[in-house]
Amino acid sequence: MVKEQGFEPAYLALHRSDELRERVKAAFQHLQACTLCGRACDVNRTGRPTAETGACHTGDRARVASYGPHFGEEDPLRGYRGSGTVFFSWCNLSCQYCQNYDISQRGRGRDVEPEELASMMLSLQEQGCHNINLVSPTHVVPPILAAVLIAAEAGLRVPLVWNTGGYDSLEALEMLDGVVDIYMPDMKYADGAVGRKYSKVENYPQVNQTAVKEMHRQVGDLVTDGRGIAQRGLLVRHLVLPEGLAGTGEIASFLADKISDDTYINIMDQYRPCYQAGELPPLDRRITREEYRAAVEQAREAGLHRFDRRESRLFRSL
Repeated sequence: MVKEQGFEPAYLALHRSDELRERVKAAFQHLQACTLCGRACDVNRTGRPTAETGACHTGDRARVASYGPHFGEEDPLRGYRGSGTVFFSWCNLSCQYCQNYDISQRGRGRDVEPEELASMMLSLQEQGCHNINLVSPTHVVPPILAAVLIAAEAGLRVPLVWNTGGYDSLEALEMLDGVVDIYMPDMKYADGAVGRKYSKVENYPQVNQTAVKEMHRQVGDLVTDGRGIAQRGLLVRHLVLPEGLAGTGEIASFLADKISDDTYINIMDQYRPCYQAGELPPLDRRITREEYRAAVEQAREAGLHRFDRRESRLFRSL
């Protein structure tokens, strides 16, 4: 789907109406009994240094591991000038095979105030990035909204990408409605028991599917400009796991039947054993050519047809 002219990031309209400022206030109040993700820890994350922290180990400030232009993202995001990624430390999931476990599970990075986070966003825009790509942002909605407000006042004009593990609550997504332009959730598992074992969360499929429905309601199918650069919409990531543990066929059927058969999806082949995966067979090995082939075929059979254009890096002959 292509849209040529007249695009404006969603958050600018909220900024002009002053609704964005009200969202920031509401978001920080939400931290007094936090339910930003499916864990619903209900802890009071406000107050320094006495803030409580739930599973995400985070108070009222965002911790950033790194930021910069990224050329390894999906085609509509990276374009030809890169996606402006901001990698947040800690996570609301506890994936036992996380490739970035030093960031997500050990918290490598440093705490920043919203003003500094806004400066990062503006710097990425100045470097020519096509978007601001917020990686693992679910647990830090309030400081992100505060930073977007500051950055919008200073001239931020590129789309916002919500690059999430997909375990977002409806309360969090309500605060993001009209702020986020592009939702990019993972859909990790179709089976709750698998999510419990490998990401240490309850009811992942139910929380995930409810969140994806709401994301699509807000932004619709992915829309690109004449250059193929994403402007608005839903883009789903799905990592193929050994022995079909991710449930590709069920997830693809959900997307085609309950969301849209025009859903843009990246079926990812890059699983490799990391973190605790060596102790959790069959996650102690890479996927095979046959497993990846089967996953792609299941998605096609379900009716999906908008795949990331890059060939599989491991299995280029498929």
